[in-house]
Amino acid sequence: METDVSPPARYLDLSTWPRREAFEYFRGFDKPYFNVCTRLDAAPLKAAVAARGVGSFSLACHYVALRLANQQEPLRLRLEGGRVRIHDSLQGGATVLRDDESFGFAYLAPHADWAAFAAQGARAIAAARHRSAAFEPRVDDTAVIHFTTLPWIAFTSFSHARNWGREDSVPKISFGRIEPDGARLWLPFSLEVHHALMDGLHVGRYIEGMEAVFRDPEPWFA
Repeated sequence: METDVSPPARYLDLSTWPRREAFEYFRGFDKPYFNVCTRLDAAPLKAAVAARGVGSFSLACHYVALRLANQQEPLRLRLEGGRVRIHDSLQGGATVLRDDESFGFAYLAPHADWAAFAAQGARAIAAARHRSAAFEPRVDDTAVIHFTTLPWIAFTSFSHARNWGREDSVPKISFGRIEPDGARLWLPFSLEVHHALMDGLHVGRYIEGMEAVFRDPEPWFA
């Protein structure tokens, strides 16, 4: 009988990691996280999604952010028992507002294909909207990016709830309310990461990637 054997966990060799000194320094901080907020012009992305007639703009934002995170190793690093684990793949964990104003969690599987991602994401969100769905934040699963959306606020800064007693090193991404500005549609975007694992250089590269896809989304949605 065949068995499904997961590949062994991979960890960074800290002895050869150029960031080891920064890792040792920041991981002992009481608040080792830093947050960067910016805005993205969402007009080309909204147009691309509308032209395809598949999925929603909100799911498209998650699709781009998750796919890009899976392409950049610093976003896949996690603290684990004093070591740095390298996840091969991440899923997205998104908050979903329910009709009774409580919320649940939808988990979005990574797909390179937009239509496949949109279909799975729509099912996961619909299931999470039901009040009978279990409240399952999956706190022990670190192969994830945490997503939240605040469509009521065009925020310029952001801060997340954190559990100081755990090795919470999962990046957290937030989207806000779109603000029209002529032909542009400015979307607030926040990324919060653990400084023991990433620096401004890595956050900058990730945000540059987001800007590039939002500016020219066609290759990702074709």
